[in-house]
Amino acid sequence: MGKQKLKNLLGFLILLFFAVLFIMPVAVVLMNSFKSRFSISQYPFVLPDANTFVMLENYTEGIKNTGFFSAFGWSLFITVFSVAAIVVFTSMTAWYIVRVKGIFNSILYYALVFSMIVPFQMVMFTMSKTANALSLDNPLGIVFIYLGFGAGLSVFMFTGFIKSVPVQIEEAATIDGCNAVQTFWQIVFPILKPTAITVAILNTMWIWNDYLLPYLVIGRDYKTIPVAIQYLKGGYGSVDMGAMMAMLVLAIIPVVIFYLTCQKYIIKGVAAGAVKG
Repeated sequence: MGKQKLKNLLGFLILLFFAVLFIMPVAVVLMNSFKSRFSISQYPFVLPDANTFVMLENYTEGIKNTGFFSAFGWSLFITVFSVAAIVVFTSMTAWYIVRVKGIFNSILYYALVFSMIVPFQMVMFTMSKTANALSLDNPLGIVFIYLGFGAGLSVFMFTGFIKSVPVQIEEAATIDGCNAVQTFWQIVFPILKPTAITVAILNTMWIWNDYLLPYLVIGRDYKTIPVAIQYLKGGYGSVDMGAMMAMLVLAIIPVVIFYLTCQKYIIKGVAAGAVKG
């Protein structure tokens, strides 16, 4: 066997190992979602058999006890509008920062980049109090909060890509009679499609799975899926593990489908955003 084939085989085995390592937790959750709650704690890594298989009982029980469809609706509303706001506003902000030179724009850019390294735990108490004072403690208000927390990384990615876009394209659009708004939406934003989709995917996975921010801001009044799932925990630390596993599977499915649909744009968008800046 040649050295190149040996290297390829070794690389394949290493990647296969990491693939199994990352897929295993999801497989364990899926497997246990069809087992009785007692068999999960006793035999968590054993496939369900005739004695432990409970069909869809965990799913029906979890949906009933969590109000899953209501939580799914609120999660979908918050995720869709938050991601749309992040993509639209941060792309415009990045374009303005790159094309309009000035001290204010430089300060704004570095402030947004700095926000990426600030731990959420440092600001969560102040943020929750401010959200309450400004009446942002509702599904629509939390969209603005997500916009603020998601702006740093999104502006950083958009800025890197826009720096690689020739300014002559925009100048040609201006000569043809386009104003700034028309130039952005008709010329610039279509070029930003790979990065926009990458930003949308990253923020969708974050917002859909986020537990702490919805719990602090909107609480049990508008429960999202992660918040609803934790209410399966009863008194004295008892947990309906079967129903929890089933609800975790239902929570994973939408974001996995979205990711698989758009995955081809992730590497392309990240690489494009790293060309410059």
